[in-house]
Amino acid sequence: MSVLTFKPKITVKKLLAALPTRSREVIVARYGLGKDASKMTLEAIGDKYGITRERVRQIENSGIINIRKSKSFKEEVKVFEELKNIFKTLGSIISEEDFLNYISPKDKSLQNDVHFLLVVGDAFKKQKENDEFKHRWHIDDSHAKKVEEALRKLYKGLSNDELLPESEIITTFLKHLEEVNEEYKNEEVLKRWLSLSKQISRNPLGEWGVAHSKNVSVKGIRDYAYLAIRKHGSPIHFREVAKSIQTLFNKKAHVATTHNELIKDKRFVLVGRGLYALAEWGYINGVVKDVIQKVLEKNGPLTKEEIIDKVLKERYVKENTILVNLQNAKNFKKDKQGRYSLV
Repeated sequence: MSVLTFKPKITVKKLLAALPTRSREVIVARYGLGKDASKMTLEAIGDKYGITRERVRQIENSGIINIRKSKSFKEEVKVFEELKNIFKTLGSIISEEDFLNYISPKDKSLQNDVHFLLVVGDAFKKQKENDEFKHRWHIDDSHAKKVEEALRKLYKGLSNDELLPESEIITTFLKHLEEVNEEYKNEEVLKRWLSLSKQISRNPLGEWGVAHSKNVSVKGIRDYAYLAIRKHGSPIHFREVAKSIQTLFNKKAHVATTHNELIKDKRFVLVGRGLYALAEWGYINGVVKDVIQKVLEKNGPLTKEEIIDKVLKERYVKENTILVNLQNAKNFKKDKQGRYSLV
């Protein structure tokens, strides 16, 4: 159901009536304003009429200019004012996709009509997508530049693998929006502005980060496993990781496949029998012997009890396993004070 008080199709029909037949037909085809909501390319329309794509573009541009000069256009001032007010409510700058979905999520024909009204409306300005932003429309040049610059600063402040909860990304974003009017600083508008960026995005758990990061642009079992373990917050068995992927993301994850993927990825550390943690949590890679070596390298000579305490923070193993490894005379030696050090 549309949020509009007017009928876009009726308005568009009135505006198109001001044009000669071919001009009207070209615009209907270009913007999908007929019974068929699909849009034709310049080439396809040119082939239909036996003219060049450049000539089609000229006819299209001339038609839009003539509509703006027409009596019908002046009579529809309330329609364009209503659309402008909606823009203000949504933040005065919004991606084309978000705006059309807000007007009508499912009716493609209605979306095409509203899109055409934005094209002919004097108040609305479109900026084409680029490496930074999606296709977007705004009604205030200065305001749009402030929002876009704030998004650039937000992106530059994010590290590649950083993930922020939505509340935190919004708080950080607000710090870069000091010059923007307070009326726009509500959560819904801020989230719409965030969605303008092609460099910042959300992962399936709603956490925000750099769009190209594999922690955000999730593509395979490894990436889903990372998010599942991160959400769990502590070491977890690979069987449970597979179950979590199914529960959280509705993705089939075979236990054996999940285990193989965890083994291959440096983001994960095996800390016990089948138990995996994230390397970013500070866990040390390697078998128990390797962990003991790294503990002694870092801390110097330690007693048996001190070694057990530190190793157990890195590995979920039995104390006896640590003691057996300490008896390896090739790697460890014991002094007269009962402290162990590296050979």
